[in-house]
Amino acid sequence: MSPVVVPTMSHLVPVPGGAVVEVLVDRSRQPPAGPAVVLLPSSLRDATDLGELACLLAAAGCPVLRPQPRGMGRSSAPPDTLSLHLLADDVARAIDVLADGPALVAGHAFGHFVARVLDLDHPQRVRGVAVLAAAARQFPPGLVDALDIAADANQPVAARLASLRHAFFAPGNDASVWLSGWHPHLRDVYRRAGAIPAKDRWWPVSHAPILDLQAALDPWRPPVSRNELKDQLGDKVTVRVIPHASHALVTEQAAAVAAAIVEWAGTLP
Repeated sequence: MSPVVVPTMSHLVPVPGGAVVEVLVDRSRQPPAGPAVVLLPSSLRDATDLGELACLLAAAGCPVLRPQPRGMGRSSAPPDTLSLHLLADDVARAIDVLADGPALVAGHAFGHFVARVLDLDHPQRVRGVAVLAAAARQFPPGLVDALDIAADANQPVAARLASLRHAFFAPGNDASVWLSGWHPHLRDVYRRAGAIPAKDRWWPVSHAPILDLQAALDPWRPPVSRNELKDQLGDKVTVRVIPHASHALVTEQAAAVAAAIVEWAGTLP
């Protein structure tokens, strides 16, 4: 950890229904030099994945909030009625309690669903949205199957590594770091949640500016789809491509992701 960053703090934030959401908070020892950044993890993975990125952002002067998704860390178990609306509500509550005003919300892969729905439901809490390794609106077949194999500790290690290399890590990057850290028992409830609301409700709408930060070698985001979000939303969207990275972008290239977020944050009104 950078000497300018204080140790990560864990806060339990009460949310409606008697539940709590754990929020990991990373801050610099210096006064904030930018807006709070909320980091949201990818499918079936938790906020500890984002530790290196959080430390880099905190060292750059941005307070960082990392809400643990329902059922992960010390957050309450997800209800059967879990939806993107509820996950976005949890993030909005974390911003209300722990941020000083509207936040820049950065979602990795599945986390960008939550970030976009937060902007839809709670635009007053969102200063900007960074979508990190977001899949194409219609991504190629077979990748969800690779996700399921990669997340399943009962599968042979060789099969899991093959799936990780196929769907998540660029050639030469160490895919074994993602053999752990999965929550496959939550797969069904999160897969249902990801469809509520339907993508057609939030994908073509944005109140806040968007940084579409893509990985150059991400099979979930083929080159033909590079500008699909910008084509839909126009000048609200800034597209950047990070080389030598795939769908596990925040793990593969944390420093490049942090630099891109900080640079873009400086352009926000």
